[in-house]
Amino acid sequence: MTVTWEESGWEQLAPGVGRCRLPVWDCTAGLVVGADGVLLVDAGSGPAEGARLRAEALALTGRRVTHLALTHPHFDHVLGSSAFADAEVFGAVGMETVLTARGRAELRADAVRNGLDAGVAQEAVDALVPPRHPVSGEWTLDLGPAGGRQVLLANVGPGHTAHDLAVLVPGSPEVVFCGDLVEESGEPQAGPDAVPSHWPAALDRLLELGGEDARYVPGHGAVVDAAFVRAQRDALAARFGVSD
Repeated sequence: MTVTWEESGWEQLAPGVGRCRLPVWDCTAGLVVGADGVLLVDAGSGPAEGARLRAEALALTGRRVTHLALTHPHFDHVLGSSAFADAEVFGAVGMETVLTARGRAELRADAVRNGLDAGVAQEAVDALVPPRHPVSGEWTLDLGPAGGRQVLLANVGPGHTAHDLAVLVPGSPEVVFCGDLVEESGEPQAGPDAVPSHWPAALDRLLELGGEDARYVPGHGAVVDAAFVRAQRDALAARFGVSD
């Protein structure tokens, strides 16, 4: 028996589209439901969160997750991917190269630095499922039936990382899953893998995709509008000295 978004603790954003905020790192996971497929956006920070998301998606839809889109290669978004080994996994082109042996060691170290148990981090890295489908421009997923639920995956980076993927769900309203290109609960984080000179342009691309009336879902924090994204874009341009 399926449950409602509210019963499951998820926030419904549009018909067949929702998201939840995971504990500890306040990381967002998104869900898009079609007649023929179910897309999860980001997989959480470890095997337990991945298993939780898999179970909640099943309870909400009555079906397994068939597609997984990873917005960028940071531990709190990808280390739950082992729960979705039977899904079609997508990421921005080049992300798969980050998740080689050396990249996985860095991913584990970053997770432990941020408070994830070392054993859990190792287990998650060992079982991590990298993207099988690299997105270099745009990729349209048809979740059915026959074009009735199409989702656009767009490689909009670099910005927060060198491999940023956004997910646009057309509808009324349109919903844009932004990953950590947009953050509401704190200042956007620019780590050593950020590309600050291109970040404002990535947000321009998000605004082009979604338009003025879309709901923009940050990687961390509450859902925002186009005005918030534009203000964050301008703040980042000023912070990093990027001219228009």
